[in-house]
Amino acid sequence: MKRIQIIIPVLLGAFCTGCDLDIEPQDRYDQQTFWYSAKAAEGGLTGCYNALLENGIYGRAAVYWEDDATPNGYNFSNDDSWTTIANGAQTATSGGIIANRWSHAYKGIGRCNTLLDNIDLNRELDKSVIEEYKNQARFLRVLFYYMLTTYYGDCPLITTTPAMEHKSLPRTPRTEVVSFMLGELEQLSKVLPPKAEPGHPTSGAALALKARILLFEASPLLNPSHDDQKWRDAADAARAVMDCDSDYQLFTAPGQIGSAYRNLFLESGENSSECIFSVQCMNQNKLGLSFELIARQYGTMAPLRDLIDFYCDRDGNARTPGEQRLDPSKIDPRFGATIVYPGCKFMGSTVTATQFQQTGCTIKKYTVYDEHTPTAAEKSIGDTESPIDYMILRYADILLMYAEAKNELNELDETVWNETVRPIRTRAGFTAESALEFPGKDQEKLRAVIRYERRAEFVGEGYYYNDLRRWREAENVNNGPIRKFNNDVILVRSFEPSRDYWWPVPQGEIDLNRNLLPNNPSY
Repeated sequence: MKRIQIIIPVLLGAFCTGCDLDIEPQDRYDQQTFWYSAKAAEGGLTGCYNALLENGIYGRAAVYWEDDATPNGYNFSNDDSWTTIANGAQTATSGGIIANRWSHAYKGIGRCNTLLDNIDLNRELDKSVIEEYKNQARFLRVLFYYMLTTYYGDCPLITTTPAMEHKSLPRTPRTEVVSFMLGELEQLSKVLPPKAEPGHPTSGAALALKARILLFEASPLLNPSHDDQKWRDAADAARAVMDCDSDYQLFTAPGQIGSAYRNLFLESGENSSECIFSVQCMNQNKLGLSFELIARQYGTMAPLRDLIDFYCDRDGNARTPGEQRLDPSKIDPRFGATIVYPGCKFMGSTVTATQFQQTGCTIKKYTVYDEHTPTAAEKSIGDTESPIDYMILRYADILLMYAEAKNELNELDETVWNETVRPIRTRAGFTAESALEFPGKDQEKLRAVIRYERRAEFVGEGYYYNDLRRWREAENVNNGPIRKFNNDVILVRSFEPSRDYWWPVPQGEIDLNRNLLPNNPSY
């Protein structure tokens, strides 16, 4: 059962400037007495989790729209300024996701710090429960700092309750913040439980987030000299998840519609053995995401022709670019489980060439929609009401992290292949041995296969943008025209490698704190 998120009056981050009385108010909370009751402490922790649904973190359609800054998709209405980023036109004053991700991450950090500094005041919870709450808040705090270091680089490292003096802090060097995150995750991997209620972090989740951070650190963006030790650290971290006692495995159970891969992104696949950590969503306003509305109506994650042509055929070979007539029985099965295109059946009818006006296509992954005619309730799912949980960390990602790191160490052999790429392709629906067998120990060829798998496996999950950044491939694939399904050019994108691999610190934050200067290069 999903944990129902509750919100109660909590002065997270507030502080008292003139409290000199020794009496405790009986008609309201103050910053200290708030934490006395078990219900209030639970509300404080819920506030930490609720920050995950902020628009700047994973809320509304942030993960869909992140794919719009890649050759996967197009956002015609520039929601949250993702098209501005895709076009290489972002500045410190762009607003949207650039402003929101910074402020919403610090909102989450502030809530976590407030809980950590005050929950020991609680008079009702067992000490063991207090420690559980603190460990969950510490994990979430790392997740918010991961957002900051991944997109902006240097950022103020704050580990105490929000205070006025924090408004003048300079940016902490990124390496120090990363070191803090890794230290926290190493400790949390030893104190978090191997299994927990859905949506709560586990020891495996701490190890998985550590692996993701280390893979980013090892990649060409931050490791241009190809220091093998960084790749070794990333490989070891991913291996630790594979060997941990949380029993993670790829989701393969049969479901109601289509393949196991498709069912993984339906309610039938929620909280499965593949899910390491997820945002728990409900079909209630502001307790879910916005995927159904976008898929059937708004079209702000409109798949591009580049993505259509990208999918290989079922024997693992590349297809001829530009083919408009598509036979999903001959293409990577993840194509039909992910993309809606002219001629396919969707929501009870055959899709026409003009039905989805932006590119001719839409996405169905992470929505309740497929070939079947939707129920009245399914048709009415609105903004921030998508019921399907979003997986922040899932096991397929760990397997491909391990394969990538081992390949960069030139250690991807048949044993590693059979542990990682082969089961992912098998679960996807490949049956031809030519697609499943180890292609030989050619590092360049294996690198291409792994990068193919990451793009095909994670379309619409918000992973590809950061993959292109960490590989330093954005300058190669995000420069030039983008096209509709019929090959008509929509616009021409640009990416400046000396600038666009990092986001600027938002101008609104700099206006409040000039010590955040200098901004990132060329902003």
